[in-house]
Amino acid sequence: MNEEIKKQLAADPDGLLTYEYIANHIDSCDDCIEFLIDNMIKVDLTGQFISSAARYLSAIDKSGFKPSIDRLVAAAIDKDREHRYLPDLLEGVYGADYRERAAELRAADDNFRRIEKRLNPQTSL
Repeated sequence: MNEEIKKQLAADPDGLLTYEYIANHIDSCDDCIEFLIDNMIKVDLTGQFISSAARYLSAIDKSGFKPSIDRLVAAAIDKDREHRYLPDLLEGVYGADYRERAAELRAADDNFRRIEKRLNPQTSL
């Protein structure tokens, strides 16, 4: 990634340009993924594209992108105040069977616990 592209992405108004860059360059963005994640977290104020990127990276290579996915999910939890995107993260990142594995996921994954607390604050975990 050259400096001109970094400048363009730094001016990204909402995270869409950064998300598109990741999607269009997934095979060649290993060396700049941290910059891309940092930039998306900085510019996406609602968590919309952060959540999309977490689901996308999870679908591409969940274990290979685990640190990036974890950072994106944590940021989505902080930014998605209206809980528009958090429900989609559950299935998109944790799998279609996340309900059956909820106890296991609660014990092993802080982000999973945080999403559950945000979506069901009255439920005692």
